[in-house]
Amino acid sequence: MQADITIRIAKEADIEEILAIYAPYVRETAITFEYTVPTLEEFRERIRKTLTKYPYLVAVQEAEILGYAYASEFKNRAAYDWAVETTIYVKQDSRKSGVGKKLYQALEEVLKRQNICNLYACIAYPNPGSIGFHEHLGYQTIGHFSKCGYKFETWYDMIWMEKMIAEHDQHPQPFKPITELRGWDVRLENI
Repeated sequence: MQADITIRIAKEADIEEILAIYAPYVRETAITFEYTVPTLEEFRERIRKTLTKYPYLVAVQEAEILGYAYASEFKNRAAYDWAVETTIYVKQDSRKSGVGKKLYQALEEVLKRQNICNLYACIAYPNPGSIGFHEHLGYQTIGHFSKCGYKFETWYDMIWMEKMIAEHDQHPQPFKPITELRGWDVRLENI
C-alpha cells in the first residue's frame, strides 16, 4: 500500500531535492528552454522571490519530494493581478502517477483564495504529455508561436494554454499575496 501524498509549501530543506527534479529537464529535454542548470543559490532565490506573492508547493510521499508546482507573475502591470503563469515539474519516475494532478489541484485552491481568475501555462511544442495533462485539467490552447525556442540544435514552437478558475466580476476582490493567507506556513526567512 502506497503512503499518502502530502502537498505543502516548499521549505529551505527542500531546495536541493527540488533542483534535482528540475535538473534532468534542463539537461535532457526542451520542456524548459533553460540551457544551464541553475546553482543552488540561484534556485533558492527563485523560490524566495516566488513566495513573496505566490505559492510554491511540493508533493511529498514518505519524506521524498515527488514534484513541485508554483505560480508566477503573468505580466508586470497592476491590471494583470488576477492572472498567473503556472509551472509544474514531477520526478521523471513519478510521472503519470497522479502527483501532478494533486499538485495542480492544490495550487488552484490556493490561487482561488488569492482571488486569481486566470491561469496560463507556457508549453514547448510538441509536448503531447504536458498538453494532454493540461487539457485533462481544463486548460485550452489559446496561442501557438512558431519556432521561438532553440535548444539542442532544434527550433521549437511554444503554446499558451489557459484555464479560468473564477468569475470575472465588474469589481473583483483585490489580489492577496500568499503571505497574507491564513493557514499557509510561509516563512520567507527560512528560504
